[in-house]
Amino acid sequence: MAGGGFATSAGGNDFEAKITPIVIISCIMAATGGLMFGYDVGVSGGVTAMPPFLKKFFPEVYRKTELKIGLDSNYCKYDNQGLQLFTSSLYLAGLTATFFASYTTRVLGRRITMLIAGFFFIGGVIFNVAAQNLAMLIVGRILLGCGVGFANQAVPVFLSEIAPSRIRGALNILFQLNVTIGILFAKLVNYGTNKIKGGWGWRLSLGLAGIPALLLTLGAILVVDTPNSLIERGRTEEGKAVLKKIRGIDNVEPEFLELVEASRIAKEVKHPFRNLLKRKNRPQLVISVALQIFQQFTGINAIMFYAPVLFNTLGFKNDASLYSAVITGAVNVLSTIVSIYSVDKVGRRMLLLEAGVQMFLSQVVIAIILGIKVTDHSDNLSKGYAIFVVIMVCIYVSAFAWSIGPLGWLIPSETFPLETRSAGQSVTVCVNLLFTFVIAQAFLSMLCHFKFGIFLFFSGWVFMMSIFVFFLVPETKNIPIEEMIERVWKQHWFWKRFIEDDHDNEKIENADNCNFLF
Repeated sequence: MAGGGFATSAGGNDFEAKITPIVIISCIMAATGGLMFGYDVGVSGGVTAMPPFLKKFFPEVYRKTELKIGLDSNYCKYDNQGLQLFTSSLYLAGLTATFFASYTTRVLGRRITMLIAGFFFIGGVIFNVAAQNLAMLIVGRILLGCGVGFANQAVPVFLSEIAPSRIRGALNILFQLNVTIGILFAKLVNYGTNKIKGGWGWRLSLGLAGIPALLLTLGAILVVDTPNSLIERGRTEEGKAVLKKIRGIDNVEPEFLELVEASRIAKEVKHPFRNLLKRKNRPQLVISVALQIFQQFTGINAIMFYAPVLFNTLGFKNDASLYSAVITGAVNVLSTIVSIYSVDKVGRRMLLLEAGVQMFLSQVVIAIILGIKVTDHSDNLSKGYAIFVVIMVCIYVSAFAWSIGPLGWLIPSETFPLETRSAGQSVTVCVNLLFTFVIAQAFLSMLCHFKFGIFLFFSGWVFMMSIFVFFLVPETKNIPIEEMIERVWKQHWFWKRFIEDDHDNEKIENADNCNFLF
């Protein structure tokens, strides 16, 4: 049953749009790209805490963790560059793949790009399950990383373009919700496979990634491409037909004409990446890049990648560490659902600012407890303190999951104009994957050297994020994508000068050209 309603534009037009079943189904199928991404994030930390996996691929770490040979500090149990490369190689590959994904998203469409991502995911799963040495593991992770690059490029754009503006935030966060569900699923799988006798449980953990990989591939085959993408590629009538289908009405002329005009402007841009650097695109670019950096340096992926490893470091036993990681994963999912409900009601800014306070305080408390109770050669966390640390981690994770987690993807995907949207999304994904790689490759070494201070390091970044959001991130809820310039950037106290100055420069250039002709 479709729900009726209107998506309001800046120009005073109301774009009628029902919430049709095809929109819901398409968004759910597309968002399985997030499920795959989340599973890859969650599974790596669990298998790297499994003794059989460490014994086969990382014997040096196995000797430190299980045999206590060569262990200088509790904080340094897992400090190994090869182990970190197993996790981080996925994100470095994703970073490289994003450049190609930008091209396919623009030229072949959002749907085909998601299909390519699905094929890469399936290939990566096969290599990981069959791995006999570290090289095969890394090749598998690289293929998975290519899938991440293509999926993260296409899926947020697909969701933003297919959804009616009044529920765009909620539907777009489906991607992030599926990321969190993927993480939770991976942690539950790790908890179960760790109990398998015979030392092959880690293969099952890596192999079950095939489920979301197949779902994404199937979804990409079944969904329709977005009207924006079809019109952008010259298939105007098909784009109009799809627009009618997804809006559930026949009178789509106002929205259709706006999409055609946006596409015409986009086609005039021959070099989208060069155009992205123009002064008028500075607000979107700066905010998108900053949000990706802040998203990673809040420390979330350090916890999500290495939650079992981290809890092991703090003195939790193997089962207890995996169980605690499952709890944080469940909190992650539930809090993302809170974001889906509130993002188009409360707004983006309020969620980000509230969460900044919550994340900052919880990380400072964690640092104080660990500084007192966990030393180089003593992990004397009593049961009470251990439970309190898990609660503080959950409070931190919940704040992240309803704020910078989903909004770090939503805000860039809804603010770039069509002529730079693919390029802007590409830069967004690249920056995210670059800093995800940095954190994944460096966290265990940072934990070894910073010790409890690692949480103070992350809390400092949370503080800077909150200041940035307060002064420089505008509210974008319920505003159609094509109306962002007029209703957001030209109204902002700081960013409006970039839009107005660029407009004035264009007028001067046009006048100079006319004078030259005469």
